[in-house]
Amino acid sequence: MIVIGVDGMDPGFVERHWNDLPNLKQLRDTGTFQRLRTTTPPQSPVAWSTFITGLDPDDHGIFDFVHRNPATHELFLSTERTIGPGFRIPLGPYEIPLRSGRVESLRRGTPFWKTLADRGVPVSVIRMPTNYPPLHAGHEIAGMGTPDLRGTQSTFAFYTDAADQTTRNVSGGLIRRVDVVNHHVDLTVEGPPNTLRRDQAYSTITLTVDIDPNEPIARLQAGQKMAIIRQGEWSGWIRADFPLIPHVISARGMFRVFAKQLHPGFELYVSPINIDPTRPVLPVAYPSSFGEDLGRFYTVGIPEDTSAIRQGVFDLPQFLAQTRLVWEDENRMWNQALDRFQTGFLFFYFSSVDENSHILWGRHDHELLKIYRKVDGAIGEVRRRQSDAALIVMSDHGFSTFDRAVNLNTWLLEQGLLARAADGKIDWANTKAYAIGLNALYLSGADRDDVRRRLLEWRDPQGDRQIVEAVSVTHPAPANRAVAPDLIVGYAPGYRGSWATGLGEVPGTDLEDNNDAWIADHCINAADVPGVLFTNGLRVPDASLKSLSSVILKLFP
Repeated sequence: MIVIGVDGMDPGFVERHWNDLPNLKQLRDTGTFQRLRTTTPPQSPVAWSTFITGLDPDDHGIFDFVHRNPATHELFLSTERTIGPGFRIPLGPYEIPLRSGRVESLRRGTPFWKTLADRGVPVSVIRMPTNYPPLHAGHEIAGMGTPDLRGTQSTFAFYTDAADQTTRNVSGGLIRRVDVVNHHVDLTVEGPPNTLRRDQAYSTITLTVDIDPNEPIARLQAGQKMAIIRQGEWSGWIRADFPLIPHVISARGMFRVFAKQLHPGFELYVSPINIDPTRPVLPVAYPSSFGEDLGRFYTVGIPEDTSAIRQGVFDLPQFLAQTRLVWEDENRMWNQALDRFQTGFLFFYFSSVDENSHILWGRHDHELLKIYRKVDGAIGEVRRRQSDAALIVMSDHGFSTFDRAVNLNTWLLEQGLLARAADGKIDWANTKAYAIGLNALYLSGADRDDVRRRLLEWRDPQGDRQIVEAVSVTHPAPANRAVAPDLIVGYAPGYRGSWATGLGEVPGTDLEDNNDAWIADHCINAADVPGVLFTNGLRVPDASLKSLSSVILKLFP
């Protein structure tokens, strides 16, 4: 059996372009095509966790991209946590651990392929979202949730000599103002926080850039590794060893460089520092030799750099060029997977439709269709090469426009349900309801039914449109009660919780136009963004993410 997971593939978009997607059309005509019911909320980590375990969020415990500590209200990533190494021996500026730390998944439930592996079925699971660290079952490559070497979900660096720029941190990246002297500049590239140091300072390397005085071309050097790059070009992977204890211990990472401008100004983009799968310092594959065999590829969980276009570092053609590099990685790994596959179970994940949809949906559909067509070609390849395999093509959710951003905490403040302290932060002692994450609403004294009623009655002054279509009550298992929100807010199409709401902030207005490069989303009412389900003849009476794992398990008694 082969399952292809296409993040964000939308049934409506597919239906509008059947003639451009011949392999999906043939799969529909000779097999089945249905809308696939997604989770509440229809967020990727929530949805994929349900597909993996066959459990609702109440039971697997992933409710949003972020959760909050109920005692301190601090945010943390919902899918995994890092546990430190424990007792350390001090040695000058260093602290030497007696044992290593570990990364632990926060998702509850048993992944279906673990059950298959326990039954003796050969399994390969490549880039499954929320599978970091990868299980020890069959052959696996971790997917969404895999950090970069800095420990973040993705942080780029952009170096520029533009006079109007300043050194600063931005969402998803670092802007660094530099001076080019005599066509030469040394760039400090930050790698992982040095957990062997008491101050946890970032380990760094120097990227030396020598620019030709006459031509828009430069020589890059990181340690002993050198590369030549022209303006407007991308480099290949550049390996870098970030020193933890100089000359003793280092952490291997890798990055790619985009020479945005070399003449007359200087603008250089450095990708997030990916874990090098050929010498991993964090687990990205099981067994580790499986990742080594695949060569170098984007290991960060969300490799398409939407932050760079949102921050104005990339324009649209530059963003599309970067996502093509991601596709080339995925397609190469896909063909390698098909070459190896003989029997048992294979899952493969494509990310490009989702990340491109966030930037292209409804405004650049001709470009988005190119991505869909590439995935369609990959589906045609598996049908030619593995015609006897049971085949499922599925997505976790669909898409909708994102026209208006909802500052839910500001609305709660206006409703008298949230209190703000003198410093502008939330006054937790006097707050009855607050929002953290893109769909989660927590109650601390407010009447649940009253809050639901008010949300459903809320109208946008622009056009008198309904803002919230559905408000769902959670019923978490005892083990998940500490992290579970009380309500899940299902926004109407065109609306979504703002980025500020995701961080628990309280901006000045409750609604604002979305003028971001991120123009589409799916974190709304689940009924409005179903996924897709294609099969080559399998019967799936309950077309839902929750049911798919049981369908798969029944094929392998």
